[in-house]
Amino acid sequence: MPPSRSQPVSDEKHAIRDPSRRHLLNRLWLALGGIALAELLWLAVSFLKPTASGGLPASPGAMIDAGPVSRFSPNTVTAFPQGRFYLACLEDGGFLALSRRCTHLGCTVPWDPENHQFACPCHASIFSIRGEVIQSPASRPLDRFALTIENGRVKVDVAKPIRRFAFGKDQVVYG
Repeated sequence: MPPSRSQPVSDEKHAIRDPSRRHLLNRLWLALGGIALAELLWLAVSFLKPTASGGLPASPGAMIDAGPVSRFSPNTVTAFPQGRFYLACLEDGGFLALSRRCTHLGCTVPWDPENHQFACPCHASIFSIRGEVIQSPASRPLDRFALTIENGRVKVDVAKPIRRFAFGKDQVVYG
């Protein structure tokens, strides 16, 4: 029986396609390796490059006018996204400007009006309206910003947060 022509033709096609397929796969692996190397270099450069200090205004004495004292009801918290702080009006009418960053690992801490507390979504730290730690892992209260009341208006200096280790009545400003 004579050999079938279809079988050798098929083998010839595979013999011709295999080197080009290998060539394509080799180029694909080289391209993917190059992309991975570029990402690794970008990551290393990003890690070593100095960054800005948390995106807060860099100018010393950067003041934000929060508004008139009469705007804030006792026992409420108002968020100021542009200054990255909360303005807490305490039960007795005093004011505290609290940082939005958790003192544990720096996550943004939202105010929970239903439970009347700040609750960190990252690691479950809980803070009171005064910024005091109610539930760890945070080991110290929320940082605060300097606050003044001039001509019946609340003004907050957001240039640099003030690190604190406990709540003190001297931190509260009254109008």
